[in-house]
Amino acid sequence: MKRVVVGLSGGVDSSVAALLLKEQGYEVVGLFMRNWNDARVTRHVECPWVEDSIDAMLVAQKLNIPFQVIDLSRQYKERIVDYMFAEYAHGRTPNPDVLCNREIKFDLFLKKAHSLGVDDIATGHYARRERFLRNGRLIYRLLVGKDADKDQSYFLCQLTQYQLSKSLFPLGTFTKKEVRKIAAEAGLITAEKKDSQGLCFVGKIHLPDFLQQKLQSRRGEIVEIFPEAPIYRCCLPPISSSKKEILALLSKNRIYKKNDGNVVGMHQGAHYFTKGQRRGLRVGGHKEALFVIETDVNGNIVYTGMGKNHPGLYKKALFIREYEMHWIRKDLLISEGDEMSVYCRIRYRQPLQRAVLHKVQNGLYIEFEEFQAAITEGQFAAWYLGEELIGSGVIS
Repeated sequence: MKRVVVGLSGGVDSSVAALLLKEQGYEVVGLFMRNWNDARVTRHVECPWVEDSIDAMLVAQKLNIPFQVIDLSRQYKERIVDYMFAEYAHGRTPNPDVLCNREIKFDLFLKKAHSLGVDDIATGHYARRERFLRNGRLIYRLLVGKDADKDQSYFLCQLTQYQLSKSLFPLGTFTKKEVRKIAAEAGLITAEKKDSQGLCFVGKIHLPDFLQQKLQSRRGEIVEIFPEAPIYRCCLPPISSSKKEILALLSKNRIYKKNDGNVVGMHQGAHYFTKGQRRGLRVGGHKEALFVIETDVNGNIVYTGMGKNHPGLYKKALFIREYEMHWIRKDLLISEGDEMSVYCRIRYRQPLQRAVLHKVQNGLYIEFEEFQAAITEGQFAAWYLGEELIGSGVIS
């Protein structure tokens, strides 16, 4: 009988993943990862991980499978939290869920499974894995989940062929509604439990409180940039411009100055804000909501624009540095000067967008068919061929 370690998180998805694998004849071991100990910055009085670990244990008892709790809080702080602090300090917005999968669930957790003498791990992600043989070598494909509203392939965009080869996703062919029904019929305590929200393994947080552990408050100005500002009067590049020069212009971040607009309010730190954000500005007197269009962490200024159609929110292209590119399918990577038509998303649950990859010497440009709102540095862009996610990278 083949053994598999399931990451029991205390939620319905991982619970049903364990149930399905047991029904398929696997010898299942349940493992709960304790990755966070500090309840001071969460929005709940209680420690979320305590309740989750109890629910995970009760599910393991119901399924009659072995259960352990492992403490990875030190590694989580070093690999995820410290990285987040560094990114926010530089005016970038990291994605902890993608990082958590790359650094914790499919690295440290996988190594823990190996130490228990188990080769494979399983999670409750809504994604699919397939494999095929090419020239005598197994190649693994990461595919979107059947439930389009719940597809979580984006969160797995940094996995490697090795990690995929050791991973099972039992929920990939199910919808969320079907999963809850299975849990209810099996009498699992997690059947009606709400999905976890907020920071991976931490829960709902108040971001300023969280960041103030390392990044101090700094009172600064909120500046509104008007749609007719001169900075938006883009000149067409010279006819002699190369494709690379045009892409560089399309992906370039706009550099605003305070005299490009009017001061409309104050904030407690530019590093607490991200592009596209509209909550937390606390500026009234506008017909439409203000959105963050840029932050200057050095000058401590938050630049905003009124309305979701403000030109400062949109760009046609983005750039990924060479060292921040990742190909799940290395057999499909393109060389300098090559192009590839793909579908791309720049955030979870965003509908896939038509785009073209352009490989250059120092990285990769992604040129979209349509303008994209709030392309945010530090987030991940993931690109797909049909239903298969083949690569990703950190937006510069």
